[in-house]
Amino acid sequence: MRERPLWAVTDNQSLTTVFTMDRRDFLIRLAKAGAMVGGAAAMGLILHDPKGPSAPATPPPTRLPDFSVGQAGQKIAIVTGSDRIKTVDAAIEALGGMGSFVKKADRVLIKVNAAFASPPSLCATTNPVLLAEVVRLCFLAGAASVAVTDNPINDPESCFSLTGIGEAAKSAGAELILPSESLFTNITAPGSTLIRDWPVFTGPIEKATKLIGIAPVKDHHRSGASMAMKNWYGFMGGRRNIFHQNIHTFIKDLAVMIKPTLVILDGTSSMVSNGPTGGSISDLKETDTMIASTDQVAADSAGALLLGKTPKDLPYILKAQQAGVGTSDFESLHPIRISTG
Repeated sequence: MRERPLWAVTDNQSLTTVFTMDRRDFLIRLAKAGAMVGGAAAMGLILHDPKGPSAPATPPPTRLPDFSVGQAGQKIAIVTGSDRIKTVDAAIEALGGMGSFVKKADRVLIKVNAAFASPPSLCATTNPVLLAEVVRLCFLAGAASVAVTDNPINDPESCFSLTGIGEAAKSAGAELILPSESLFTNITAPGSTLIRDWPVFTGPIEKATKLIGIAPVKDHHRSGASMAMKNWYGFMGGRRNIFHQNIHTFIKDLAVMIKPTLVILDGTSSMVSNGPTGGSISDLKETDTMIASTDQVAADSAGALLLGKTPKDLPYILKAQQAGVGTSDFESLHPIRISTG
């Protein structure tokens, strides 16, 4: 027999029974709902943070490899001359030869400045002749491999092509590593308030056992100069131009984060104006100097003189010294001075 709807019940007792059953069911459901609401409220109190929502956690600091060579000490060589091959050979030989830095089976990474798609004659980028000679010296010292890299401001392929760096690297037997998304890792640099969960070009670094920086001596409209320490800017990814707002602290942070085996500063022709891009031969001055050092702060301090400046004119140099990266008093290292004629 089909169950009749409520409105079809005519018996008073049956109607009372129906209403009684509905009331009981209603009360049971009400009790259950109350329990659920109460439980949710209790859980909300447990999870409630009186300080409000917290910011996403920053990953723990990541220390990049230390590529410095302790036995080489804090040395610097300053060689004068107009021939880049002669001056760099003399500078490295004065520091004990490339064998003091590169050993058999080492995997050497050379960080160049290839930031702009400009010809070598404008000296806005690492000179290809100089690069090829340093690669040759690394292989001569027993390096198992040499890689050359940078993360240019302009299109990477165009930069490495027009600067001559790409062809020089390949001709000398080095691998050219162009930036790609898979080669970047977000890291937080120890002690840095700026490099926090930021993409860094770590792929080439992770494969290397030695790191050499080769940079031109240039004027820079924001930092005052672009030399050895500023060269590490090319390891950064993302919208790195935002760091220009605090550029001196940022360059210091880079120098703390990157501990190279050797830095080479090319002051054969220094860009004394309109840096860092230049664009005209009139921006250059023949300063005929090559600087090689295990102390990147000392190297930049010596290079500053080629631009007519002192370390006091470049705050990032003093900041790096205060951070323990090196010394701004390069004369205290008793630089080896050589003239190649």
